[in-house]
Amino acid sequence: MAKIGSVMTPVGRKALLLGSGELGKEVALELQRYGVEVVACDKYANAPAMQVAHRCHVFNMLDGKALREVIEQEKPDHIIPEVEAIATPVLRELEAEGYNVTPTAQAAWLTMNREGIRRLAAEELGITTSPYRFASDYEEFKAAVEEIGIPCVVKPIMSSSGHGQSVIKKAEDIETSWKTAQEGGRAGAGRVIVEGFIKFDYEITLLTVRSCSGTTFCAPVGHIQIDGDYRYSWQPQAMTDKALEQAQEIARKVTDALGGYGIFGVELFVKGDEVIFSEVSPRPHDTGMVTMISQDMSEFALHARALLGLPVPAIRFLGASASRAVVVEGDTDKIEMDNLEEVLAEPGVQIRIFGKPEIKGHRRMGVILATDETVEAARDKAERAYNRLRVNVLPR
Repeated sequence: MAKIGSVMTPVGRKALLLGSGELGKEVALELQRYGVEVVACDKYANAPAMQVAHRCHVFNMLDGKALREVIEQEKPDHIIPEVEAIATPVLRELEAEGYNVTPTAQAAWLTMNREGIRRLAAEELGITTSPYRFASDYEEFKAAVEEIGIPCVVKPIMSSSGHGQSVIKKAEDIETSWKTAQEGGRAGAGRVIVEGFIKFDYEITLLTVRSCSGTTFCAPVGHIQIDGDYRYSWQPQAMTDKALEQAQEIARKVTDALGGYGIFGVELFVKGDEVIFSEVSPRPHDTGMVTMISQDMSEFALHARALLGLPVPAIRFLGASASRAVVVEGDTDKIEMDNLEEVLAEPGVQIRIFGKPEIKGHRRMGVILATDETVEAARDKAERAYNRLRVNVLPR
């Protein structure tokens, strides 16, 4: 029988977030709605989830010793990875010692780097993917590019939000692409994946929930990425019944192999009725922020509910919706979101401001959400609201 005791008492539940960005912030809020004590961790202070958590720790989560010390100090009931850059071998050790990792330490370990999940999907599960090769040094990289062919996509095996990703369109791009991957990877020891460039009609995120009720799917989320980073998403993405059935079959197969309870963001390419696996994240997905306006339970609410061992009998879709990421460029710790009265003038528009403390380069600082009668109308509405937004980047 599932039960949750009084918060911050010996009978209460405690969750430790490893990663405290905008996605972690929403998970923290949803957990607190169930009376769960939330401890937020990240490599920098005042991260979004830290602003709403009961307590926080700032440390390098790739430091296995520091990670173990914090977990042994807090003794959480739930360890919830919200980013890829974590010392996952330590999570596997801690899980073996009795700690509960969401969805599992094995899932966090396999999906932390693209090599683990790609080999699982293509080589163990027999799922269709783009052609790929891995390379650890520049000579191997050049050989991999030659074997895969140009054009091709290059990514560090460990990175997120498009960091280090590039497309090789001609031979002259090879050296630059290698340097980009080396600069953008997270603790990947230089190793990269070279993927064949495949033609597809669109790409989706199929948010897949594993809970004590079984496996449940959200309506497919369509999205557009620029330089590997999400900019727009909408729900539902129109697709044929055959393609949707195949997408759900792939998502079920991959998430069953990873195991555990929680939400998974399964990224897929679709061409006609054919579906090709790309990646999976064992946590809420940035493109899934649209669910904050499109569903009765957002992806964050679903993640919290599932990982707490509570049932997810159904997901109610509310209607065509869209999101538009607010990406800001600059080098400052002072940002103003301005003209909000115009941004929110139309009915069916919402905005989330993440509260990130600074920008160095470019950073996603908020998201605009919109709902309407059709996806096209929702996307247009979100874009209109975005165009009304003024972002003041003030000097430090």
